[in-house]
Amino acid sequence: MKPTDSAAPASRLRQLVVPAAPAIIVTVAGLALATGVIRTIGQREALFPGGSVGWALAILTGIIVGHLVALGRDRWWGGTGSGAALALAVLLLYGWMAAVLVSLAVVLLVGAARRHRWRQAVVHGAVDILGIGAAALGLAVFGVVPSVRHPWTPDAWDLTVLSEVGTATGGYLLVSRALLWFSLAPRTGGLPTIARTALVRQVLVGIALLGISPLIAVCAVHAPLLLPLFAVPLIALDSTLWIARARAEEQLRDPLTGLPNRQWLLERTWSALDEAERVGARSALVLIDLDRFRSVNDTLGHLAGDRLLLQIADRLRHALPRGAEAARLGGDEFAVLLPATDSLTSSQRVARNLVAALGSPLDLDGLTLVLEASAGVAVFPDHAMDAEGLLRRADVAMYQAKRDRSGVELYEAKRDGNTPDRLGLLGDLRRALDAGDVELHYQPKVGFDGHVAGLEALVRWVHPDRGRVPPDEFIAIAESSGLMPRLTEYVLETALAQVARWRGMGLEVPVAVNVSPRDVHSPGFAGAVAARLARHRVPPGALQLEITEHVLLEDPQRAADTLAGLTAHGVKMSLDDFGTGYSSLVHLRRLPVSELKIDRSFVARLAVDTEDAEIVRCTLDLAHSLGLLVVAEGVEDDETWERLRDLGCDAVQGWLVAAAMPPEETTAWLRARGEHGWHRESETAALAAEKAADSPSGQVLN
Repeated sequence: MKPTDSAAPASRLRQLVVPAAPAIIVTVAGLALATGVIRTIGQREALFPGGSVGWALAILTGIIVGHLVALGRDRWWGGTGSGAALALAVLLLYGWMAAVLVSLAVVLLVGAARRHRWRQAVVHGAVDILGIGAAALGLAVFGVVPSVRHPWTPDAWDLTVLSEVGTATGGYLLVSRALLWFSLAPRTGGLPTIARTALVRQVLVGIALLGISPLIAVCAVHAPLLLPLFAVPLIALDSTLWIARARAEEQLRDPLTGLPNRQWLLERTWSALDEAERVGARSALVLIDLDRFRSVNDTLGHLAGDRLLLQIADRLRHALPRGAEAARLGGDEFAVLLPATDSLTSSQRVARNLVAALGSPLDLDGLTLVLEASAGVAVFPDHAMDAEGLLRRADVAMYQAKRDRSGVELYEAKRDGNTPDRLGLLGDLRRALDAGDVELHYQPKVGFDGHVAGLEALVRWVHPDRGRVPPDEFIAIAESSGLMPRLTEYVLETALAQVARWRGMGLEVPVAVNVSPRDVHSPGFAGAVAARLARHRVPPGALQLEITEHVLLEDPQRAADTLAGLTAHGVKMSLDDFGTGYSSLVHLRRLPVSELKIDRSFVARLAVDTEDAEIVRCTLDLAHSLGLLVVAEGVEDDETWERLRDLGCDAVQGWLVAAAMPPEETTAWLRARGEHGWHRESETAALAAEKAADSPSGQVLN
């Protein structure tokens, strides 16, 4: 849908209409309250019960009010379970007017204590009046119209009154929560995750009301002096509901900066795009990445880096234009959603202002730092029609800004490496995973004594039309598209099934599987790996996961927790590609690995390049001092083998030993070397000659 000139008037009309909802609710509730008071007084009825029951209810209400006031936190959204349960209990006994007085006492007194919330308290009180009215109508359907003079006292508070109580509870929750959502929810639209959480919370409220309210009513009739004791379960109910809400919100917040996280951003973007499409407007997403922030982390440490990120987040909040919303996606990457924007140019102008605000000098313990930022902008509907597409296009533009050092770039399709050809390959890869057409080949790792130390599972894909697709190509597509967790799941499942088959044949050899940083940062990854091991009946020691140091560059705490969970289950960890990234003693100390793999780029020139040889030697000394085993990758000739053996390397992997093989060939290879291990051709020939010389007949002994 294209933006139209009518979008702005339509949006302004909606903004004029919706804010009137709270006023209408308050007016209707006020008229209902005035009518109820006049009618009750006109009938010479008491507004509230007197005697011991009245005083006990008043004390219980006061305790609840004191508890809510003492909290010091905002618990108004979605209401409080304690006040609702008490109001419903009074409704069951003494009718609508008495219940309204209890509800207003809770809502208005707490609102008065929090002076800055008095408008919200008035709206909430009006909503409760209408909700209690709906509950009273539900009772009236069954012919139950209690009052202070004629309380509702059924013959027995048993299952026979469940329909009356259930109808009253349902009516109260349905009307009050619907009106609250409509009147107090942000006009930017609700988030699916929050909506689901709110629904679960209201189910809990309903169950609590059904259970507690009748008990309060029975106690009020038979033992009113015990009513204040109900403060304990009511406060516990309210606290439980608030904790559930707080935990749900934490899932949508970045724990360091307090900004919303990636999940929140995507859900909020979907909501904004729906609204923009409805009114014919544009929305934009700005992706911001700090330049050279990793060097700050490496120089000053992660604690200093975290403090800088807090300052950056604070600046971003203050620099946001009206209506914009910011989120932290992880590491030094932030995003800003512009729910409504006039044009591509205005979106780009906002991005430049944000980059300029983040680029001003920062102070860290007297040290002045200047961190530049790069931003990419993608606009709906010009560049993408969905939230994930908009984020992906903004990411492409942001990396273009980094490459060009231009600060801000607007997405351009002609500069996007995600061509239709790559997208087609992504779809083919997804279908290949579903059909099981992606294969695993296995490359051996052997020690210098010939012992087979393990196998590494390497993924291979033969496309029906393109032939063999290089692993680097389709793995990069999987990582950039979000398909990587699915690919890792497939590889783990296939590898463990093969390990189980080998163990059934008596071939007990550990297998290593590569996992990406995204896998390690996924919640529940360690538990999922343990569950797969149990399902295939494979001992944890038979699996090794190969990781890179990049797992610590984004959300290091979650990565550390996941790796600790894996090692606690008994899964061994190997540090792959050592020396190619941000290798340091700090990283090695923080990663619970038992093996280190020297990258092939250093091994390939070991015999001819003294600098590479020195790097390998230092790496071996460092790893051994930390108690790690060392495997050299890419060993292709005897000279490199001998140099590594002389340097004290523990095992090697490469074409000299064997190329990666399909499962059937790997099985035959393992069986052929099961008794004597693997030996180089020169060693095998020498051994054969030695046996021939020792044989009296001059024949080679078998």
